[in-house]
Amino acid sequence: MLTATMRRHLISAALLAPVVGFLAVVFMLPLGVLLKLSFTAPAGPLSTYADILGGWLYTRVFWNTLVLAVMVTAITILAGYPTAHMLTRLKGLTLTLAVYGVLFPLWISVLIRTFAWILLLEKNGPINRLLVGAGILDAPAAFLFSNTGVAIGMVHVLLPYAILPIYANMLRVDARLLQASDGLGASPLATFRRVYLPLTMPGVAAGAVLVFLLALGFFITPALLGGANSMTVAMLIETLVNERLAWPLAGAASFLLLAAILVLLAVASRFVKLGAALEVR
Repeated sequence: MLTATMRRHLISAALLAPVVGFLAVVFMLPLGVLLKLSFTAPAGPLSTYADILGGWLYTRVFWNTLVLAVMVTAITILAGYPTAHMLTRLKGLTLTLAVYGVLFPLWISVLIRTFAWILLLEKNGPINRLLVGAGILDAPAAFLFSNTGVAIGMVHVLLPYAILPIYANMLRVDARLLQASDGLGASPLATFRRVYLPLTMPGVAAGAVLVFLLALGFFITPALLGGANSMTVAMLIETLVNERLAWPLAGAASFLLLAAILVLLAVASRFVKLGAALEVR
């Protein structure tokens, strides 16, 4: 006879079965095929991994991807923290409009947003005209086809992913703690540094991990706004598949990127509870 606990487990398994089956067919099966392809190079099963790990060009692409992801993460956190704090101070219709302002970019295609940045960042675009007209620059800057343009476009896309975890965590901060700090004579800066910032660090860490992991696998924005010196791992994989038809190398690069993401996620999960940071109370 089935106990209540066993029935709950069976119901949970039945509810999860369609999702698990779907992921197995459309995700795990192709992933297994790609893994098999990565070991089919004529020079040997591990030659593709040796080529990528030992080749200076591939190493440079992986390094550029890492540096770009770190830079984008830092900028999004610095921009997202005060924005999230502003959201906690708003009420009613103003809060609703502000939240829609944060979420609205997520409803627009990344491709459309990237093309918009191409128009904004070109040498004769409005941003360069504004900077030159204000006397900040003597000549139009080359924002496009560089890490600068790629970083600007990626920050625009990923900023909501930094704001939302920080905002959710800030809502859980007990305002009485800040009042107690003020009542004990602490300055606003001391209250922020010793009370508010430590309490909001879980949200900051969750947002940073989320943005960083997403930035590692970005393709559309770097491909359109970047150049040869701004190639990322995702762009490298696309080049290996579509231009060189080197499927084993592409598979090896894909799994090295996947392994790096899984390792980083495993390390981050020991210090950051993503689910708890995203919970709003």
